[in-house]
Amino acid sequence: MSGYGLPQYLPIFVLMLIALAFGLGSLLFGILVRPRRPYREKLLPYESGNPPVGEPRYRFSVKFYIIAMLFVIFDVEAIFIYPWAITFDKLGLYAFVEMVLFIVILLVGYIYAWKKEAFRWE
Repeated sequence: MSGYGLPQYLPIFVLMLIALAFGLGSLLFGILVRPRRPYREKLLPYESGNPPVGEPRYRFSVKFYIIAMLFVIFDVEAIFIYPWAITFDKLGLYAFVEMVLFIVILLVGYIYAWKKEAFRWE
């Protein structure tokens, strides 16, 4: 049982130390060599060149978040269809039925969101 214990994990600890040293070294190097020329426009909250207008803590409508979540959900679910379509001829009837069920569930979710007017942007 001499193969268990700390010596077995030594390469992982060394790799973690190297990664930590690289990260901290990069940050320290950046702090030491970067130019320091602060000016009024650079010290503004936004560096886009435009003066900040309005309240910085503007509240977005809940509809914005719903649209964003729906986009992510349907986009991620559509990613599952691509590998299935590539290997469709090798998978057989069982995989076809499962994909049809998956698409039906997607369609039910889409119709539900549509009926709740989640896609209406106002």
